Amino acid sequence: MSDISFEITKHCGVISEEKSGWRKELNMVAWNGRAPKFDLREWSPNHEKMSKGITLTREEAAAVAECLKKAFADPAST
Repeated sequence: MSDISFEITKHCGVISEEKSGWRKELNMVAWNGRAPKFDLREWSPNHEKMSKGITLTREEAAAVAECLKKAFADPAST
């Protein structure tokens, strides 16, 4: 298996934190030298280890934001 390189280019925010110090974060991450994408996953405290996560283009992230906006506006969805 080849090495995967990454660079967190922007830290957008922490979603939650475990007692172990691992944090679910939203970041902009450039994977393998490609353009940064929105990235949602758990990271170890030193950002050396990570869980599986999802990456989204700007357009995909905007679509998710719109879906969440609609879901929170509809009381029946909670």
